[in-house]
Amino acid sequence: MRLCLNTDGLSHLSFEKMVEVSAEIGIESLEIACGNWSSSPHMDLDDMLDNASSREKFMDKINSHGLVLEALNCSGNQLEPNEEGKAHQAVVEKTFQLAELLGVKSIVMMSGLPGGNATDTTSNWVTTCWPLSCQEILKYQWEEVLIPYWEKTVEMAKNCGITSIALENHGAQCVYNAETLLQLRKAVGPLVGMNLDPSHHMWMGGDGIDMAMALGGEAIHHVHAKDLRKEKHKFAANGGLETKFFDRYTERTWNYVALGYGEDERWWNEFISVLSMSGYDGPISLEIEDKTMDALTAIKKSIDLLHRVIPRDFN
Repeated sequence: MRLCLNTDGLSHLSFEKMVEVSAEIGIESLEIACGNWSSSPHMDLDDMLDNASSREKFMDKINSHGLVLEALNCSGNQLEPNEEGKAHQAVVEKTFQLAELLGVKSIVMMSGLPGGNATDTTSNWVTTCWPLSCQEILKYQWEEVLIPYWEKTVEMAKNCGITSIALENHGAQCVYNAETLLQLRKAVGPLVGMNLDPSHHMWMGGDGIDMAMALGGEAIHHVHAKDLRKEKHKFAANGGLETKFFDRYTERTWNYVALGYGEDERWWNEFISVLSMSGYDGPISLEIEDKTMDALTAIKKSIDLLHRVIPRDFN
């Protein structure tokens, strides 16, 4: 397993400084966002596509510090039935094109979430089986939008030399747990797998360890090391369907936190061990969205924990 960093965690640093700091603190590979829900702090996608010299400088900087470009991330909702969805799809296509130019084989993104019918102008996430209209929505989303989209997208990825698309199990997406990932994978093939982020599964009431067991190593293409804390006296009272935005962290029922500040080290030991038992030997990509401490501090504390739980010697 490789110690990777989703570089949005160091969004306050320039690309050059981010690479230097990543190497200094023991990161081995980088997951860099190209746009959509990320501000893309370390990537000018259009410039990289248009200028070979920009691509050469970009890769030289990464390689000269002993790092590897692990994956490109274009997470967003390309199936949103409006102009935003079209814009997100444009970034997806550009990201695939850039991956081919850079020789990157792995993409991290979301499955997407359509509207509830052909006339909707916003997406619709179904989280309950009833009323019966929910069944009609799911049938439309999967059969008429999601599967046809991913059949085409898998072919586009293959044409760009991409061998892995890792879909994050995020809320408000068609793929949000093990079952939905395996359902899509059965329909469109093994190029699509999971970007297993245990934090999202936690607030939905699940457990990342069980998700890893349900998926098995072949269906896990990428892992986000990200923790979540269920806030005392709030989560149990109100549950995990939290709509207060992240800046209201003192009021929320749960919050993203540095590793070990939600689940303890024993949990992370078991999570990594189960991944290893399943045959997964890919990147463990640290993603930090802790609002309670400085980003670099959160990253360093999380790296310390990962050094203890990943079954290899980092010396």
